Amino acid sequence: MPFTSEQYPGVVESRPEATRGFALNHSMMRIKDPERSLAFYTGVLGMRVLRRLDFEELNFSLYFLDCPTEGQSTPPSDVCERTVWTFSQRGLLELTHNWGSEDDPDLQFHDGNSEPQGFGHICVSVPDLDAAERWFDDNGVEFIKRPDQGKLTDVAFIRDPDGYWIEIVEPARLSDLGR
Repeated sequence: MPFTSEQYPGVVESRPEATRGFALNHSMMRIKDPERSLAFYTGVLGMRVLRRLDFEELNFSLYFLDCPTEGQSTPPSDVCERTVWTFSQRGLLELTHNWGSEDDPDLQFHDGNSEPQGFGHICVSVPDLDAAERWFDDNGVEFIKRPDQGKLTDVAFIRDPDGYWIEIVEPARLSDLGR
């Protein structure tokens, strides 16, 4: 029988028919300075910006990013088609910039990990965790936890320019995780 879902109290055994076709498109994080954040996400994590949407009447911009993968379909060049394409993808990161926030010296976003806890982190998988750790060191990235620290080995946490946590994993190292 094909896998559908692990079962725990509260898990609905079969997917409701009305939800067929639903997909997680993106998660959103607020950013203070888009230039600084985009440099981090594109230059350090290798993401690309698929689409920027500006909402002048509301004074904010949205940046939709992904980690391009081999064999992934190519985004359309036409901006309207690319907008539709972007909202049909899976696992994107939306960075939201409220205009003028970069000029507020007191503005800080809650990282979700300090009290009161809430949102925790996003996760990026890498092909070689040791090489990624060296790359982050070479680029002055702040580590919250290195892969050899703590009880949960082979998992790293870094901090982005706004203080959000990013988990870094090498999938091949995680086969025994949670056993």
